[in-house]
Amino acid sequence: MTGELALIGFGYWGTNLARNLDRLAQSRWRHVVDASPERRRAATERYPGLRATDDLAAVLSDDRVEAVLVATPAPSHASLVRRVLAAGRHVFVEKPLAMSVADAVALAGTADRAGLVLMVGHTFEYVPAVVRMHEYVRSGEIGDVLHLHSQRLNLGRIQSDLHTFWSIGPHDVSIANYLLGTGPRWVAAQGGRYLHDGVEDVVFVTMGYPGDVVAHMHVSWLDPAKTRRTTVVGTRRMLVYDDLNTEARLTVFDKGAEPLEPDGHGIRRYRLRDDAVHVPALSMVEPLELELRHFLDCVRTGARPRTDGWNGARVVAVLEAVDASLRAGGATVAVPQVTDRRTDLTTALH
Repeated sequence: MTGELALIGFGYWGTNLARNLDRLAQSRWRHVVDASPERRRAATERYPGLRATDDLAAVLSDDRVEAVLVATPAPSHASLVRRVLAAGRHVFVEKPLAMSVADAVALAGTADRAGLVLMVGHTFEYVPAVVRMHEYVRSGEIGDVLHLHSQRLNLGRIQSDLHTFWSIGPHDVSIANYLLGTGPRWVAAQGGRYLHDGVEDVVFVTMGYPGDVVAHMHVSWLDPAKTRRTTVVGTRRMLVYDDLNTEARLTVFDKGAEPLEPDGHGIRRYRLRDDAVHVPALSMVEPLELELRHFLDCVRTGARPRTDGWNGARVVAVLEAVDASLRAGGATVAVPQVTDRRTDLTTALH
């Protein structure tokens, strides 16, 4: 790509995008848009070559701008992405893509029809440990996937406009969808509101995927210990991704329960296998750098991003179903099945 880049939002996550843009795009990153004078000042002090403004229309009318990155609060994502696409610019937007599956599907369809790149910042799909997990699962090396579970816990970054599953749950939904190659067919969710009325601080979600695979997710910003862990249990091996374990982010356990022939009473017994433990070597490149390199390559070549708008819409479909289950007291709710390059939805329960 030869055009310029603009970043909307120089707040909590925008500063991380900026750090990588400065290294990867260098002089092509020319614009930062933010409503706050203090944040605009901070951006130009840190990156003197930038043009900082609160006028998005002026940036989008600049023919030199080829792509825009959006790192603003989640409720603003859909409207900003819509404006950027309408201006004919490629766009990268932080998760979630939108606050409704209808908006997310509309944006994905708009990008496709316009021939524009729309990429959603599901960063954990670019984490080397998660990519390696995907390879283990897709190759069949761990056997058939039986179930998976994840924990994303911390004490902090408490929000009042989004409950905890909308805030941090998209990470675990995108990981599970990526590993299993599809979205869930149903969800059931329970949560607790302790700090703000109407906003769940802790949420437990169970999801049903095709093939009777069950996923369980526990997310909370009201927990004493920071945890980022995903476990995948297969018929042959088991995988544990621990993002905070710098010495073993991914561990492969050669463990399982192997069925034996039924005894004389027809009772089937199992032999527990507990063999070698393997810690594969992984790249140490920052996932956000890998993600942004992928976006820049897609803008340059016109390729479809791994985490395109349809990927983002499938995650939003889960979030919307979780909301419905929470409102229904934990009832099982069907997840709309989002089909690539279509503007309609079909709903099915597995």
